[in-house]
Amino acid sequence: MLTVLLRGHFGPYCGRCVKKSVAVAHKRDLHVWLRTQTSANTAVLRNIVSKTQTHRQILALQPRNVYQICNFSALRIARPILRAPSSPYKVIVFSQRDMSVIGRLAGGFGRFLRVRYLILTGAVGGGVAVNKKIDSWKEYFPDLDWMKEYIPESEALSQLASSIRNFAKHTMETNEQMSWLKTKLSDNKKAVVDWLSQHSPPDLGSTLVEGKTDANVSTTTAVFGEAKATGAEYSSDSTDKKRLERVQGEMMEVQLRYQKEIERLEKDNRELRKQLLLREQKSGKKRVMKKSLIDMYSEVLDDLNVYDSSYNTQDNLPRVVVVGDQSSGKTSVLEMIAQARIFPRGSGEMMTRSPVKVTLSEGPFHVAKFKDSNREFDLTKESDLAALRREVELRMKASVQKGQTVSNECISMSVAGPGLQRMVLVDLPGIISTVTTGMAPDTKDSIKGMCKSHMENPNSIILCIQDGSLDAERSNVTELVSQMDPQGKRTIFVLTKVDLAESSLYNPDRIKSILEGRLFPMQALGYFAVVTGRGNTNDSIASIKDYEDRFFRNSRLFKDGVLKPTQMTTQNLSMAVSDIFWKMVKETVEQQADAFKATRFNLETEWKNTFPRIRELDRTELFEKARGEILDEVINLSQVTPKQWENIFYKKLWEKNATHVLENIYLPAAQAENSGTFNTAVDIKLKGWADVQLPKRCVEVGWETLHEEFQKLVGRDQDKKHHDDIFNQLKSAVIEGSKERHKWDEKAEQSLRVIQVNILEDRSVSDKRHWDSAIKFMEDTLKEKLKQSEDSLRKLTGPSTTEQWMYWQRQSQDNKDRSAAKSELEKLFHTDPQHKSHLSGDELTTARKNLQSYSIDVSNDFIRETWYHVFRLNFFKKALYQAQQCKKGFYYYQRGFSESGLECHDVVLFWRLLRMLEVTSNSLRQQVVNNEARRLERIIKDTLEDLGEDKERLEKLLTGRRVLLAEELKKVRQIQDRLEEFIQALNKEK
Repeated sequence: MLTVLLRGHFGPYCGRCVKKSVAVAHKRDLHVWLRTQTSANTAVLRNIVSKTQTHRQILALQPRNVYQICNFSALRIARPILRAPSSPYKVIVFSQRDMSVIGRLAGGFGRFLRVRYLILTGAVGGGVAVNKKIDSWKEYFPDLDWMKEYIPESEALSQLASSIRNFAKHTMETNEQMSWLKTKLSDNKKAVVDWLSQHSPPDLGSTLVEGKTDANVSTTTAVFGEAKATGAEYSSDSTDKKRLERVQGEMMEVQLRYQKEIERLEKDNRELRKQLLLREQKSGKKRVMKKSLIDMYSEVLDDLNVYDSSYNTQDNLPRVVVVGDQSSGKTSVLEMIAQARIFPRGSGEMMTRSPVKVTLSEGPFHVAKFKDSNREFDLTKESDLAALRREVELRMKASVQKGQTVSNECISMSVAGPGLQRMVLVDLPGIISTVTTGMAPDTKDSIKGMCKSHMENPNSIILCIQDGSLDAERSNVTELVSQMDPQGKRTIFVLTKVDLAESSLYNPDRIKSILEGRLFPMQALGYFAVVTGRGNTNDSIASIKDYEDRFFRNSRLFKDGVLKPTQMTTQNLSMAVSDIFWKMVKETVEQQADAFKATRFNLETEWKNTFPRIRELDRTELFEKARGEILDEVINLSQVTPKQWENIFYKKLWEKNATHVLENIYLPAAQAENSGTFNTAVDIKLKGWADVQLPKRCVEVGWETLHEEFQKLVGRDQDKKHHDDIFNQLKSAVIEGSKERHKWDEKAEQSLRVIQVNILEDRSVSDKRHWDSAIKFMEDTLKEKLKQSEDSLRKLTGPSTTEQWMYWQRQSQDNKDRSAAKSELEKLFHTDPQHKSHLSGDELTTARKNLQSYSIDVSNDFIRETWYHVFRLNFFKKALYQAQQCKKGFYYYQRGFSESGLECHDVVLFWRLLRMLEVTSNSLRQQVVNNEARRLERIIKDTLEDLGEDKERLEKLLTGRRVLLAEELKKVRQIQDRLEEFIQALNKEK
């Protein structure tokens, strides 16, 4: 019923409109209520309404029923006031006066405030604020993405619901089609009940028909069972057994079809991914190859292995640790997971002698390579597989120290291939029970300690390998694993060689108890049974996998329910291990990053407090700095002038040969009675010396001088105030290494021999300048030797009388005897100034007796030793006097000394020696500048390269807290950076 309400002030034109509207309302069975402001208008309208409507009512207005408001003007009628409504809503009509006031107020207010813009802006701003607030709340909500793996998607649920509806519909249709069976069963129901009532107590029939449940049911059931057993038609034991076997067979066939379908899809997926990767590699665009997650994680583990090889509590990143007894199939399981025979093979002997870290990743080609090598081994080729196994065996043997059997040094390798599960596995040596001949005595304890150190990591996943063909009581690994992980929160148990266990008629219940975790004193996350071969080491992975599938398909253990489908095959094992590995990585990697962040802060604080003014350089950077300084000093050798080189060689050559010249050439020749004999003796001795000893000694002088100069250049800053002594050991090692390697050119000695022989044979002095230089050279030499003789004799005789009084010194008895012997022997020169260098027997006897007269009893050797120093002192004094006399003898030398009476032949000798020294120094200088300095530079570079590669020696040469702290800081920063990079990539993958 539609209600029409007329409300407001009505003018003279309203009667016509109201009358027409009321008439229309009356035709449609409508009620009209009037509400006016004045009684006059009310009376007029009531008269109009009363003529067309018999029942009149006045009701209150309810705003929620308002549908439409129509305005009208008192001056003209634009359109009818009331429309005929098409739906049951109230129509309210207001007067022009009321509506105009409200309209004007609303319009003015809207124009003033622009309400629509405020509302729109407020809605947009409020939506943005709400969105930001919701995003901030999301950070506190837990991550529920993991539930997607367990909760099916909406499409899957829709498909399931559709399948259920179709099944119900099909079942209803089937029931309609099978109505004849229901009819037939109902017809035979009475006959069955009658037969049961005849062959059993009454209670059974009533129980079956009426559904009674009382105490008699058990009795009747027993009777019924006995009747069934006795009747041939009810012997269904064999039937049930066959039915069970048939159902199990069908289940196995379904599982195999499902597994084959999965393998087909995985194969197609691998091919597609391979083509995609190959397409990216063949594209001409140059791009940076993005590392996979597992490769980034493996690099972090490698850095941690170098940073802390002892696996202490600071290294808590997950890895899969493969442990087991020796020959339990541990390595074979790892090869099945890697899908390649990559490890050395042996029958019953220990092959794994050190930890091997294998990083499995997915790639277009099945290849493997070592961390420190760029060579890739194609695992699809048998030749590369054999080479890889040899390389692994060689690396293991090289890592084992002398006298040991196993090593803690980890061999790192990566294996990539289509369809490989991404994870990091560490293969450890097998646990042994007895140390055999040829093994180190501590081999057993070393292997257990190594396994414990890897399993102590609380986040490591322990893959416990147990040989299924042996008695469980002979297991050593299960007890060790139970000690490290008593609750089994990170252990996966793998039973190998299940085919041998079944063929030897092993107790199925015992295997079942093993796989259910009831036999061994350990717990595990999961239990798996695998077959890793038939005992033939030449079988390929594909053939072993086919054999494993055939075995489990026909296995009695599976048919008897001992093995569950999810516990079989290495494929299921690999997928389970990979899932647990990544789950644990995601849970622990951020904690490890935070730990290294704290370590880095502590180390940086220590550096700032300990070495505030020193730049932080690690060992490699320090070595490069020292290398540059050393090579700069090698270049500085070229800054030495030729004159400086010649002066240095001249001085070194005479120091090296002066003693030989004076003692073996000059002194013996000076004992000659005339100049002819003197020159002959000198020529002979100089010739022999120049042919044999002189060239060799000159080469030695050149070699020593070159290295001494280089050493001076390297160490010239050691006395400075701000000298950094951290490089001293390294520089000394470089100097010593260059000395060992540097050999002088062999041809240099021969060329020097020719030059020196020719120079020494020439006895002519061309001019006065040369003559004076020879005399000066002779005087300098004799003065030096004279001083040396005086010092030697003074040491023998002790302090003089003046020194005793001035410095309060005293002579010993030996000094007194020497002084007495000296005084006695000097008397011989008074009688014979040209006395020879040796004493005769009579002279010895006379001198000893004269000393005895002074109560000094000495031996002949005592007198000869004193005479050696007395004679040399007297000889050098006399030779020095002769040289001074020969300064003006060049004129007489040109005339042969025939009329002067001067004997200056020794001056000619020293001129020959001086000339030889000058020419030899010049020749050595040329050899150094042209050849030897460059050869030394190459040798020093090679020495530096060898030291840079020899890390152990470099650690000894560059050591100290400063170096160790910088090294640790570098490693911690590198590990932290790689961890953060890995975490970012991991979050992106999530």
